[in-house]
Amino acid sequence: METVSYRRPGLVVREHLLTVPLDHGEPDGESIEVFARELVAAGREHERLPWLLWLQGGPGGRADRPAGPVSGWLARALREFRVVLLDQRGTGRSTPATRQTVPARGDAPAQAAYLAHFRADAIVRDAELLRRELAGAEARWTLLGQSYGGFCVLAYLSLAPEGVREALVAGGLPALDGGPDPVYRATYPQVAALCEAYFERYPSDRPRAADIARHLGDEEERLPTGEVLTARRFQTLGNDLGNRAKFDGLHALLEDPFVTVGGARRLSDAFLHGLSGAVSFATRPLYAVIHEPIYCQGSASRWSAHRIRDEQGGRFEPDADPFLFTGEMVYPWMFDEDPSLVPLRGAAELLAAKDGWPRLYDPDRLAANQVPVAAAIYVDDMYVPFEPSLATARRVGALRPWITNEYHHDGIREDGATVLDKLLSLVRS
Repeated sequence: METVSYRRPGLVVREHLLTVPLDHGEPDGESIEVFARELVAAGREHERLPWLLWLQGGPGGRADRPAGPVSGWLARALREFRVVLLDQRGTGRSTPATRQTVPARGDAPAQAAYLAHFRADAIVRDAELLRRELAGAEARWTLLGQSYGGFCVLAYLSLAPEGVREALVAGGLPALDGGPDPVYRATYPQVAALCEAYFERYPSDRPRAADIARHLGDEEERLPTGEVLTARRFQTLGNDLGNRAKFDGLHALLEDPFVTVGGARRLSDAFLHGLSGAVSFATRPLYAVIHEPIYCQGSASRWSAHRIRDEQGGRFEPDADPFLFTGEMVYPWMFDEDPSLVPLRGAAELLAAKDGWPRLYDPDRLAANQVPVAAAIYVDDMYVPFEPSLATARRVGALRPWITNEYHHDGIREDGATVLDKLLSLVRS
């Protein structure tokens, strides 16, 4: 393992690059690299502190990059832990999986076979190799998983509980079975409810958003990256509505979208520029490619979100009245409209049709679990539905739930020190 060390104000940082098997079932086969950043409070770098592994949301998102004064959950964690921020395989400084790198694998079947190794089970096995390298074979660490990171926590407790001292989950208890269909049947109504909450706060934004959608149906508008912006892609701005702190940012984007040019209304460059990053998967293509496969155990997803949308009676169509945004859903047309996904279309189709996915969770092992677990379950969560999370909490031994409507999905981001304190007190009481 390669390691580089340096200091920054208040912190000692060690960066690790570890070689791991692409397929942990073939340890002598092809390898990739995973990157992790270890943080410890300055002045405590020589102490024998316990370890905490942060498993961020996603899938396909790199670990946090703390900048400036440390705050939130990380500041609280550094009071007692060495904190490890893992770039989950395919993200950040780990071997990347993007539109530029994946097509080099060969044809679509070769790409799909490669991408099938980027789910929670592989992430857990990467983390176990990292734990042994950093802390030693006998050491155990605390897990803190947010959103998809919570999925990884339950996979960890299913596959390698011997490596875990205690486990903390913030808005990320997945259903243990059932695939993606029940998830989307639960989340579409929640998306609608949060759209109503958003438009209640900003009433003028609903007619303005509907006006933009109509305009995109009538006029061709192009994003700064060159592709045509469609009304259905505009609707995906709703993906941020599950994070209450982002309501204001969406409103700021929508407040002045048009400019008049030669007597005709056009979407302004400022609006198109601000929208472009929000509707692009350029920084997280893996999210789009494996978003539905992360739920699959056995059967294929077959574009679940797209199919379940058809069950919603047309209420999520761009021209529906009243207008609604969509949420954390990935649709097959995205691989035609987003340049960062177009080269991955064939692989995504094969992954959507793939049967025989291995199990991610072991219900019997989780029922008999003795590792202390605390989980924040958010009543109004748009991404990880409340009822399936509650059912999972009842099926995991030694788990103490914290059921709250104080936050939507982003409690660990909005009020991280308080949330982490609450989870630690639950798991240790």
